[in-house]
Amino acid sequence: MFTNRRKSERRPCRNVAKIQMGTGTLPRDCMITDISSGGVKVIAEYLEVPPEFTIIFSADTRPRQCRLAWRIGHEFGAQFVD
Repeated sequence: MFTNRRKSERRPCRNVAKIQMGTGTLPRDCMITDISSGGVKVIAEYLEVPPEFTIIFSADTRPRQCRLAWRIGHEFGAQFVD
């Protein structure tokens, strides 16, 4: 059985967002499936996700700097570091 080690409660959502994997790279589409004050769970169809990246939620919210926390197939969790 898995234990919940999260510091804040996650809320389910289905928001389209973008991931920018480095300065000067083009953002790529992803789906945010849940979010908390400390991080997100993401579905993305690309194989390489770097240890640190930026998630762009929408034009009216600021991008968030993230650190990869875990990955299983096309799903991964990220911790906000900003």
